[in-house]
Amino acid sequence: MTARTPTVRTSGSSFLGPDGQPLLLRGVCLGGWLNMENFITGYSANETLMRREVRRAIGDDRAERFFERLLIRFFEEPDAAFLGQAGLNLARIAVGYKHFEDDARPFEIKADGFRHLDRAIDALSRHGVYSIVDLHALPGSQNQHWHSDNPTHVAAFWEHRHFQDRVVNLWEAIAEHYRGNSWVAGYNLLNEPADESRSVVGPFYRRLVTAIRAVDPDHTVFLDGNTYATEFDIFDEPFENAVYTLHDYVPAGLGRSSHYSREEAEQKFLQRSAYARSTGTPILVGEFGPIYTGNEAEDVRLRSILADQLDLYQRHSASWALWMYKDIGRQGLVSVRPDTPYRRRFDDFVAKKNRLAADQWGSDGVGVAEVTRPFQDLIAGEFPDFDPYPWGRFDWVRTLLLNITIAQPLAHEYASRFRGLDDSELDALADSFAFESCAVREPLLAELQQGVATKTAQ
Repeated sequence: MTARTPTVRTSGSSFLGPDGQPLLLRGVCLGGWLNMENFITGYSANETLMRREVRRAIGDDRAERFFERLLIRFFEEPDAAFLGQAGLNLARIAVGYKHFEDDARPFEIKADGFRHLDRAIDALSRHGVYSIVDLHALPGSQNQHWHSDNPTHVAAFWEHRHFQDRVVNLWEAIAEHYRGNSWVAGYNLLNEPADESRSVVGPFYRRLVTAIRAVDPDHTVFLDGNTYATEFDIFDEPFENAVYTLHDYVPAGLGRSSHYSREEAEQKFLQRSAYARSTGTPILVGEFGPIYTGNEAEDVRLRSILADQLDLYQRHSASWALWMYKDIGRQGLVSVRPDTPYRRRFDDFVAKKNRLAADQWGSDGVGVAEVTRPFQDLIAGEFPDFDPYPWGRFDWVRTLLLNITIAQPLAHEYASRFRGLDDSELDALADSFAFESCAVREPLLAELQQGVATKTAQ
């Protein structure tokens, strides 16, 4: 019998490293890369629409040149070295299913689909950083918003067995590929599932974990709670070697409330971590972190919220992954500099998106108030009892009105800015995302390093 390679695993409420020693995982989410998001790289609407519009604007070959180079430059050896040197030991890597499978050829795993993910995992391993593979976008979309590459507001994944079968097949392929890789800390099976019926997600998790364990019995599985990793009453008895992952955004840190209470934030964390604490399984905060404004005084306040969260996680021996590593200046630990070709070409476009509130993340959801407020008031007045899943009437209206209706023509405008560029100019846009073209948000780095340096009793 072939000896099994030791991997990160759970032991009660703790993680153990491959060497069998207690381990706290503390790091960042690598978002906006293998699953692109509009506020991270500056485009509009969802990734599939954006890519289609760019192909229409400059042709398939030149679009492929740009996107391939962007994926290469976005995360390379210097990025992995920076994370390791910062003292972080975890990268939660968000991936979209279309890197591995085409909708036109379901169940056929692409032979080269793992090339960028492999490259990142290998680079991170050389600098002492573990990786979690996070399936962030599923066929049919597992939640109602853009970050699952959803062009609508419908999470069709839960309604179609076909989509679910494809995800089982995909995870079997991922498990086969990374079986025995000790630098893969585990598999985050579904990012932020949102099953309104509440009847599908639990049984599907059981089916998926069984299928993965038949291929790879060793790696830890990470299971987000329902309704965007906030609700855990869908689970009964915990799986062996499993982590029940919560996301812990504070409304005041997202610009959605002027009120902040440390005590209220702690109560929300305790509510969302209750299942893990009651079952004696490890706590992993898979996403958290404020959205920065560029106003120095306000950003100091936001960092104080972050410091409170890091202190809270330390007190509860929680592992964590900050959202996120790299972007164009909204939230990243490192950000593309304003003097780069990409920022010079697209900053005014991003400003237009912000004015129109076409991105949900970091937006007030109002945009052009003389248009949006009367419509919000109309729906509220005509349908006072309307409270749609997952986040209520206001979010439902702004999603349809702004994040879809306004965002889709903006996707066409974004793509038009690629027209007329020669190959060297396309390359320069992609190269803007290289580590050497980015600036480190030093106060944020200092907060994270303080959180890492704090000793936690195991």
